[in-house]
Amino acid sequence: MATFLYRLGRTAFRRRWSVLLVWVALLLAVGAGAATAPAAEEDGSFMSGIEAQSAFDLMEQRFPGSNSEGVDARIVFVAPDGQKITAADHRVVIDELVAEVGGGAQVDRVVSPFRANAVSEDASTAYATVSYKVKAADLTDTTKNTLENAIDVAQKRGMTVEVGGPALATEPAVGVMAEAVGVALAAVVLLVTFGSLAAAGLPLLTAVIGVGISMASILALASTFGLSLTTGTLASMLGLAVGIDYALFVVSRYREERAKGRTPQEAAGLAAGTAGSAVLFAGLTVVIALAGLTVVGVPMLTKMGLAAAGAVVIAVLVALTLVPALLGFWPDAVLSRKTRKARARSGIPTENGGTRWARFVLRRPVAVLLIGVAALGAFALPATDLRMGMPGEESKSVSTTERRAYDALADGFGAGFNGPLTVVVDAEGAHDPKTAVATITKEVGAIEGVVSVSPARFNPTGDTAIFSAVPAGGPNEETTTDLVHTIRGERSGVEAASGATFEVTGSTAMSIDIAQALQDALIPYLSVIVGLAFVLLLVVFRSVLVPVKAAVGFLLSVLAALGSVVAVFQWGWGAELLGVEQAGPIMSLMPIFLVGIVFGLAMDYEVFLVSRMREAYVHGDRPAEAVVTGFRHSARVVVAAALIMIAVFSAFIASAEPMIKTIGFGLAVAVLFDAFVVRMALVPAVLALLGHRAWWLPRRLDKVLPNVDVEGSALQSPPPTVRRLDETMEPVRM
Repeated sequence: MATFLYRLGRTAFRRRWSVLLVWVALLLAVGAGAATAPAAEEDGSFMSGIEAQSAFDLMEQRFPGSNSEGVDARIVFVAPDGQKITAADHRVVIDELVAEVGGGAQVDRVVSPFRANAVSEDASTAYATVSYKVKAADLTDTTKNTLENAIDVAQKRGMTVEVGGPALATEPAVGVMAEAVGVALAAVVLLVTFGSLAAAGLPLLTAVIGVGISMASILALASTFGLSLTTGTLASMLGLAVGIDYALFVVSRYREERAKGRTPQEAAGLAAGTAGSAVLFAGLTVVIALAGLTVVGVPMLTKMGLAAAGAVVIAVLVALTLVPALLGFWPDAVLSRKTRKARARSGIPTENGGTRWARFVLRRPVAVLLIGVAALGAFALPATDLRMGMPGEESKSVSTTERRAYDALADGFGAGFNGPLTVVVDAEGAHDPKTAVATITKEVGAIEGVVSVSPARFNPTGDTAIFSAVPAGGPNEETTTDLVHTIRGERSGVEAASGATFEVTGSTAMSIDIAQALQDALIPYLSVIVGLAFVLLLVVFRSVLVPVKAAVGFLLSVLAALGSVVAVFQWGWGAELLGVEQAGPIMSLMPIFLVGIVFGLAMDYEVFLVSRMREAYVHGDRPAEAVVTGFRHSARVVVAAALIMIAVFSAFIASAEPMIKTIGFGLAVAVLFDAFVVRMALVPAVLALLGHRAWWLPRRLDKVLPNVDVEGSALQSPPPTVRRLDETMEPVRM
């Protein structure tokens, strides 16, 4: 592999114009496709195999046309303190507003709250539901202005009026500003690391080109595969971070080879053959982790994972081809001024911050190991209280009308009003469908925790009915989850008495079912990606214990990251500092997606750092010396790469989209823990304790495994014979 990548790097360097034109042509082609692609259509299904989705599908089948694609707006009216919404003057205001809004061309229907019995028990709050003929994105400015103007008139007459639903909701902005901030912070880190504007600018330029191609591809394919804005944002976040890091490692190795006196073309080839090998296998590990999200069975998660994996693939290809090509245009510009003046005698200093830190750890490996594990364990403790859900309007800022409408409805009608359960009764096999539905409605309404049930509504054929059950608790409260389980637990007896079957659905039940399904899928998913990555690292490092150590380190990192997320976003510790308006359950998709990304990034640092140690060991260094050599060459670059990722991910914390904000924070702290605690502290400590055993591989396995030569042995002068564990077992002296 190293030889192939060496030739690829030399070819890209030599044929730089051709390589550059290919990438530019690709960018223009996908850009044109994105500009002409139709808007994506939303997929109504979310997750197969769960009861809530099954009931939803049955409802769509038995009630044709009832699931209109049009958007609804719920207008909430709150009377001034001490007054009732049913007072004559307030009724006039509400009726005028309903008449004004109902006259719009895009309005399907709107009913006054007084006709629909939509007034709270204390008569302080009422609501009217406006059903439109089109989706929220297709509402015209005229329609929105009509609604807004009618609300303004009512508010000026002394009434509080808010609007829930997506009709007037502000769409979260695309993360352009976050990306710009991340790029700016990354530029500062690169400039400090390299001491050269060209060396700092090249990884940024190639990363931006890679992200541009990824985003344009997603936009071009959005309508075909139903890719969302969140999908593109996460792909750009990850593509930007790994794109900068992968280019950083190749440029850093190129500078190192030039400092040894290599010619520019030879240095580019060696950089691609050595650092490029690490990039290739690190990227492959990330792709495995992201593509593994398909085993979970959530369409949205699958799309997010595959889109992000595609962005990583592009970042790897850019690092292996475009980076060497651009080095061909400016072979000396990326070198530091000091290296350009005296590169023949400069070389790599034998002593730097990385070697000093490595020797510090090697002198006291047990203490470093215990402190590091204890610290990560402390951060991981909150993860034991992880609760998952689907954040709705309650998670939005109180500055939005949707959040204020949500709060007003909860105050007037009870917390459970914002998350009613929809019960779908299949009475096709019942002798008397109406009696069967009445029995089920009565039994469900009598269950403790159900505040009220609505009258059942039958389909045209009379064999299916639906009714709503309002829980006492809010959508994300544990009492509501317990209530759903109770209703389903008592189902067999109710069905036997009625002769009909029923299922529970609705947004609240859907959220509960999805959270449970994702929680159940987490262990199988971890098993798949850890197993595949173990095999990959076994091939790369030709060691049994190094992949085990890498997997354990990953688990520590991801648990500490999840614990931090729970502490901030669920418990509310420091939430205000991050702009979190409402602490609550963690979005169901977030933990498993975080696990996938963090695993990939953790393996990135493992490959980048340990591959240099493996290279030194293969070429004759003793275990402790190999650790020091690895840190001498890689520590500074790994630290810079980690700081860049932290900067890029942290910039997305400012997003208004809850999932983006949560993942941005989670990834930032995960990289912090993994790079600076696990890889920079625990890895050298464990390798120091293992000594030669760290590189042990059974003879039979050694013969079977392919030799991918990630350390680039074929590109160097013949190394000394690699020592085996059974040939030299003397302890390592620190």
